[in-house]
Amino acid sequence: MITTHETEAWSIVWSAIWIGALAAVAVGLIIGLVGFAVGAHEAAQITDWKKVHLLGLVFNVVGAFFAFVVGGWVAAHLAGFRRAEHAMLHGAMVWLLVIPFLLILAAHGGAMHFGTWYGGLATPAPVAAAVTGDPQLALATRNSALASVAALLLGLIGSVIGGWMASGEPMTFAYYRGRDRESGASLHRPRRADV
Repeated sequence: MITTHETEAWSIVWSAIWIGALAAVAVGLIIGLVGFAVGAHEAAQITDWKKVHLLGLVFNVVGAFFAFVVGGWVAAHLAGFRRAEHAMLHGAMVWLLVIPFLLILAAHGGAMHFGTWYGGLATPAPVAAAVTGDPQLALATRNSALASVAALLLGLIGSVIGGWMASGEPMTFAYYRGRDRESGASLHRPRRADV
């Protein structure tokens, strides 16, 4: 008796991913500009974390997270996936596609419109700090890089959660163990050999 396992190919819907990425950029820009309008973002470089205002922190965290939640949700919803794994993959791919956008914007000075946390994407300050020997500049560069990493990781989490939400499947891990047991029995059952 020959046993084979069925495999399922995961299709990728690039048009949905592009539209989700554009939605994430648009929502991030809106949240960032509203943050500047209400005075939540500081124009100065962060040299001391104790001097960061709570309102600015909230706008940066909300902007980084919810912009990608929207992007992941839009991509997975447009692609029409009803399985959470496919939808979360498309959400993560939105995040991957937005990173080059942010790097291009940062190179041209536009990343600061998304909030101060993305300022570390374009800062060539380690070179400037080494040349000038300014310890405050080196500290601000380190803190800016840490804030950018935190914003990017929050965005990744948000895009995956947005995709998961668009799938319509319950957001509990116990559901997936039961679902996989039921579908795994039929997916991994050996086929009968034709005689």
